[in-house]
Amino acid sequence: MSEATPSQPSAYGVAVIIPAFNEESTIVDVVRPALAFTREVVVVSDGSTDGTARVAREAGAIVVELHSNGGKGPALYAGLLATNADIVILLDADLVGLTPEHLHTLLAPVANGELDMAIGVFNDGGFMTDFGNRMTKHLSGQRAVRREWLLGVPRLASERWPEPAITYALKNDRVKWGYVELHKLKQVMKEEKRGLWQGLKYRTKMYKDLLTFRKRRKERCSNQEAHE
Repeated sequence: MSEATPSQPSAYGVAVIIPAFNEESTIVDVVRPALAFTREVVVVSDGSTDGTARVAREAGAIVVELHSNGGKGPALYAGLLATNADIVILLDADLVGLTPEHLHTLLAPVANGELDMAIGVFNDGGFMTDFGNRMTKHLSGQRAVRREWLLGVPRLASERWPEPAITYALKNDRVKWGYVELHKLKQVMKEEKRGLWQGLKYRTKMYKDLLTFRKRRKERCSNQEAHE
């Protein structure tokens, strides 16, 4: 793994972290508005085989390159280790229409202490992405949160899709969290990026993993109790 070493302490109070796998065609349009908001933008190339790392670096991002595709959880964790910012904003790498105003919307309730985590929900960005995002709001990749708390989420670094683990920790820790609307923002659908059948196959695999999180967690707890 090629890692960026964080400054001590961070020169900026807010960092943007963008996990990315083969997002060469969209990553620059996420990095640029992020850099207009904060100087510390970390892209984690999760075993990408295209030019994701190169174009992100050319756009001005700090780039962490993972040599194998371990999933969003390990990539997110690597990004957290590459910064010491107090608050991190998490973004998907395939967003369309991102502006600094969207980042301000995510950051504001966390920075002013109203929430410990703000979760972004698309609004008026397009029917399909709006519908999908609103049906599964708790799985949104657009978030603002204090870095120290996120680092403490159990199994964050090992879950391919970490959103259920984060949701469980939010409820278990009884922290304050809520949703904010991100107007005119959308993302490229997996079926557009990968083709219809490959996109559906990937989406099915993703939801299967997400929906079995609770079962896998219970099995781990049972195994731990059996060895005590």
